[in-house]
Amino acid sequence: MIYKRTGSCVAHIVIQAYRSPHGLTMRLPINFPNFNLSSYLCLVRLSVSPLILCVIALMSARWASADTIFQQTPQGSERALRRNIIVIREDTNSIFYKHFELKERRVVKIRLEKGSTKTRIERASSTVKKQILDNWKRFGHSGEITDTEGNKKIIYAMYLDFYPPGGRGSLHDTVPPRTTLPVLLRNGGVNEIEFSDIRIIKIQKFNRMVVYLKSGVNLVCEFHMPTYRPAEARFLGMTKSYSVDNDEVFDFFLPLKRLKEIKFINDRQRRRKKTLP
Repeated sequence: MIYKRTGSCVAHIVIQAYRSPHGLTMRLPINFPNFNLSSYLCLVRLSVSPLILCVIALMSARWASADTIFQQTPQGSERALRRNIIVIREDTNSIFYKHFELKERRVVKIRLEKGSTKTRIERASSTVKKQILDNWKRFGHSGEITDTEGNKKIIYAMYLDFYPPGGRGSLHDTVPPRTTLPVLLRNGGVNEIEFSDIRIIKIQKFNRMVVYLKSGVNLVCEFHMPTYRPAEARFLGMTKSYSVDNDEVFDFFLPLKRLKEIKFINDRQRRRKKTLP
């Protein structure tokens, strides 16, 4: 709700929020003359976490000038088909772009088929794209990764994916990348733990690990491979030197068997940092 104090009365307006195919959209149905949003106290009540509300606020404030794909309508006008993206490349039939998937808090790469309808790309400047990329890094899952040789590196927009052993490319469409950790518990049960619930992962031999949750619970478990086909689990993400011109959504990957520890940077630590570490 939005409230404006006008003497003894309070005027209120409802903010409508709905999920569209392209993410969460907020609509402010205001038709008041001389309306000034800065004179209102905004109290938005949505069933989402404070972090997500921060993401929405930053998207509206700082991502407004991101790359946009426009499509011509049958009436001859243009409509925005995709917003808040970074276009990778374009050919005769397709447009390849990156965008931030809010639900999983990771960057994904999409191929959009043009079809017979005329499309146009409005590109952002390099400076704006750098700001967009910094936001993606800030609000993705970040952590300090330690490999089996003791080397440490901070990774942003981190996720888990599955590959053929020693090979390249995604393993199979039925085994999608994720921001959850599939584990086999001691009682024989299988669980998918959200990255947002994890504080530290300590990896031992033979896929054994100890998962320290933010709730204070420590789980002694094994990594559970979500396919019966031969596969290699890898943690992927962006380093500080990741370029906006990179065709992939990562510039770092390491197989699970070469990892010793993953220490997640929690939301409170992220909000305290004005710049990326």
